[in-house]
Order: sequence, then C-alpha cells, then structure tokens
Amino acid sequence: MPIAGDLSAITREVEDFVASGGWDQAPQLFALVPTAHLLREQPDLVGQIDPDAALTPVAQEALSDEDLGVALAAIMWPEAVHGCALAQEIVMLPPEAEADLPEDADSLERIAASHPQAREARLVAAALRDGTIACVLRLRSADGETDEVIEHKELAPNLTAALLDTLRD
Repeated sequence: MPIAGDLSAITREVEDFVASGGWDQAPQLFALVPTAHLLREQPDLVGQIDPDAALTPVAQEALSDEDLGVALAAIMWPEAVHGCALAQEIVMLPPEAEADLPEDADSLERIAASHPQAREARLVAAALRDGTIACVLRLRSADGETDEVIEHKELAPNLTAALLDTLRD
C-alpha cells in the first residue's frame, strides 16, 4: 500500500490532469488502482502508464446530476480499487462572509457565487482504504495567469469522509 506522500503525488497528478481541461467542468471521480493489477488486467496499457507508480488514477463515468453527497453514498468500489479521488469546482468565501449565508443549499450556492469576495477553486480530495487522505486546492486566478495551489489533507474533511465511506467493506 502506498505511503501518504504517494497519495499526495497522485492527488496532484489528478488535479494536473483535470486542470489540463480548463475550468468550468463537472465533478470527476477517479478510482485509484494498483498499477501492477491494472497492467495485468489491461496489458494494452503498457507504455501508456508509469509501471513504477504504486497506484494509477482511472477516470470513471460521469457522476449523476443529483446531489454529490447522494451520488457518493451510492458508490461501492470493488476490492481491486485501493482508493478514490474526486475533483470538483467550488466557490470559496472568506470566513467573515460565510457567517451571513443562508442554510438553504439552493440559496447558498446562488448567493455565494455572486458574492463580491467569492473565489472560484478546484478541489481534489483523495482517500485510501487505510484511511490516508490528501487534498489539493487550485484557486482560479483573477487575471487568468497564475493560479495558486494549496495542498493540505484537512482542506475538505466532509468530502474526504464521504470518499472514505465509499471504500468501506
């Protein structure tokens, strides 16, 4: 099983992959599969993936349009999947702005998106069956030039908990 540093690298790899497609994307889910298993099951991938990588992220079918929490709650991974990662775009507000937000999810999204201090971001959260987690956040730059990237495993505790739940036996 990979160490925490490996999961951080894989999470950055997923974020880089998603970033290559630009902004304004739907949430994307990835299975984290042992590379050796993947190459045994799909030998045509030889030369396309790094054989020395402990895990390889494998993009999954698009998630349903329902609530993300509901969609994740319905997922159960096969034994061959050692972890998963989710990339989603979010709107961030400074803490002082969050205090005045409504509880209603529909109103919350609308108000947050139009708030003058809102920042768009892409969050990638990943989890392994052993409980290891990692998160990478890319803040969309206002000038379209240089995005800021932040990495910390505690960026999205609710999301990483939901991902860990998909991996439970």
